[in-house]
Amino acid sequence: MFSPVTLRDLTLRNRVWVAPMCQYSAADGVPDEWHLVHLGSFARGGAGLVLTEATAVVPEGRISPEDTGLWNDEQRAAWSRIVDFVHAQGAAAGVQLAHAGRKASTYSGFTGERGGVPDADGGWRPVGPSAEPFEGLRPDPEPLDAAGIARVVTAFGDAAERAVAAGFDVIELHGAHGYLLHEFLSPLSNHREDGYGGSFEGRVRLVLEVVREVRRRVPAGMPLLLRVSATDWVEGGWTADETVRLAELVREAGVDLVDTSTGGNVPRADIPVEPGYQVPFARRLRTEAGVPTGAVGLITEPKQAEEILADGSADVVLLGRELLRDPHWPLRAAYELGETGTDLWPVQYRRAAP
Repeated sequence: MFSPVTLRDLTLRNRVWVAPMCQYSAADGVPDEWHLVHLGSFARGGAGLVLTEATAVVPEGRISPEDTGLWNDEQRAAWSRIVDFVHAQGAAAGVQLAHAGRKASTYSGFTGERGGVPDADGGWRPVGPSAEPFEGLRPDPEPLDAAGIARVVTAFGDAAERAVAAGFDVIELHGAHGYLLHEFLSPLSNHREDGYGGSFEGRVRLVLEVVREVRRRVPAGMPLLLRVSATDWVEGGWTADETVRLAELVREAGVDLVDTSTGGNVPRADIPVEPGYQVPFARRLRTEAGVPTGAVGLITEPKQAEEILADGSADVVLLGRELLRDPHWPLRAAYELGETGTDLWPVQYRRAAP
């Protein structure tokens, strides 16, 4: 876990990475002091890569009105300050670029309100591959036409260029959890009859176009990640077999690591949640598609994380809620696993090192 890992021209100090976690705390897509302290604490705590929350490439691509964005230069400048702090702590900084699709314009839940945000409260009509809404959300999404799809692809590329200008080291594309790219992949949400629907080749077309556009717009040495939901956990939905095929295609298109999650596209899925329940999917992509993978999902203990890496199930582990509970988890893990030295410790904290 504490050996370096290299992707393209970037070497990261360890294999403990911060999974994207939405904070629903931005105004007009601009990250602020909350995001600086939130993300900076993980860098200070010893993580190898700190990934931002889902960061929208267009205003209508936000999950909630309080999401962060990267569609303008004010947002780029605000992210740059955060990236600089992460770098100063010895970690790499990554941004997850996202479009929420039919799950956009929803309440964050912090106020107790649920469902879609009406126009009067700052909401908007979402878009998607088809007119069917995510269960419980209204209004129905507007199906994207060919011009709308082209604008989405361009928006991902534009945001990627701003990410480079902000100093980010890594870009992750959000193709999971029922958001726009995943919506195109899954037969449960994609009912199109044109070249972006129907067959496997049609349903993966948008993902591949986004990957190629972003790869074209960023430096050749910059790593590109893709987060996927490896299965919908519902009969007739997106499957693990299809994910293997997709992983092979995106590897050839320039993706350097697949961050392997599951679910999120339909609320009725029966997901067998338990420690490490998604790890087998990461292992399968790594062995069958020949692509580096990240494992995520109820990884909480240092020994558990070390075993995932040691047995070849994944190349890195990504932690979410466990890091909210303990932002210094990598420092504790290093101690419990017998790692010596204080290089991970900020000099200001070394008096507390065991």
